[in-house]
Amino acid sequence: MTAPTFTNDAIVFGILMLSLGFVFYTENKTSGFWHKFYKIVPGLFMAYFIPAIFTTVGIISPEWETLSAAGEVVKGKSQLYYISSRFLLPAALVLMTLSIDLKAIFNLGSKALIMFFTGTVGIIIGGPLAILLISIFSPETVGGSDFDAVWRGLSTLAGSWIGGGANQTAMLEIYKYNPAKYGGMVFVDIVVANVWMAILLIGIGKKDKIDKWLGADTSAIEDLKEKVSLFAKKVKRNPSVTDFMIILAIAFGTVGFGHFTAEYLSAFFSNLVASIASETWRNIFTFLGSSFFWLISISTVIAVILSFTKAKNYEGAGASKIGSVFIYILVATIGMKMDLAMIFDNVGLIAIGLVWMSIHAGLLIVVAKLIKAPYFFLALGSQANVGGAASAPIVAQAFHPSLATVGVLLAVFGYAIGTIGAILCTILMELSATL
Repeated sequence: MTAPTFTNDAIVFGILMLSLGFVFYTENKTSGFWHKFYKIVPGLFMAYFIPAIFTTVGIISPEWETLSAAGEVVKGKSQLYYISSRFLLPAALVLMTLSIDLKAIFNLGSKALIMFFTGTVGIIIGGPLAILLISIFSPETVGGSDFDAVWRGLSTLAGSWIGGGANQTAMLEIYKYNPAKYGGMVFVDIVVANVWMAILLIGIGKKDKIDKWLGADTSAIEDLKEKVSLFAKKVKRNPSVTDFMIILAIAFGTVGFGHFTAEYLSAFFSNLVASIASETWRNIFTFLGSSFFWLISISTVIAVILSFTKAKNYEGAGASKIGSVFIYILVATIGMKMDLAMIFDNVGLIAIGLVWMSIHAGLLIVVAKLIKAPYFFLALGSQANVGGAASAPIVAQAFHPSLATVGVLLAVFGYAIGTIGAILCTILMELSATL
């Protein structure tokens, strides 16, 4: 990796904000090229794609290596994604949840859970099937022996695509994949997961046609959106500086408490899990030692509690709109992590990942068609698995800000079952690799 043109995060953040400003300005056009363009491509996708282009051409980069004047390797890394995911994401979740109608969420019914578990099953069977298919054309791609065996490395993808980063790390510990080659699996994770999220975002622009093809009943989703919209109109007012300061106090006060509590809970559970005699069970519950897991969980719980208080009236002053701004910044930093040229750097592993994700997607489409589930449940069922708590709310809020909480709840559930599902997937991948 070489250093990009700009490595100063202040400058990079300015570039990302200019990109977002450009997207919103052009998306707001009511005629001409851009009006037609955004009828096909959603603005949220462009907010993700433009930073990816900047990374690909070397203007910005999430991390880099370069040589100093003394010939030493100097490593650098942008902190923008970390700040966005650890500060802005939980703050956005709080602000988007303030006006939530919990009863209306439960009224969404069982189809959301069915699609979530379908996504999980798609990952579990997708891995071994991808190995079998790729082995027909390129057996060396899925080969390897001992700790270099490709199926061991793919186990980390299973952990990431069912749960999250903590589950991915747990799988690395369980199956002891060669650390020197682990970077290649992280690379596949980034490329394939981000390409799939981009496809889902494009689909949101065509959700009405997709729902019609699926024969889906979207009434429960529309009811939830309508209830939130009616409440926002009821409490709407011209916001003052005081309103904005209180909104930010609620958001970041909760985030601060979330970090404070997560620090202690993650340390407590890390020690508790470490005391478990069985290594298998230790790895299954590794996610409890993740501070990010506790941060998202605590922030969401507090936000749900606040939704039963007068704090929800701050929706009338634009609470969810501020939350949406934070989400878009997060989207831009995620896009910044995607180097489009990387797709051609490791064709074999990328092929496995793409086939794997295609099986996951295909199963979701089949089940959605059979049970007539809306595209929202399909997209969310996938991202709650593949993207986790960082990207599931992004996809959910693209449908409507009031739906972000649904994405968080499913993603947190994914953390809980991530390692168990990944172990099952890995057992099947080992069998497939040895056939």
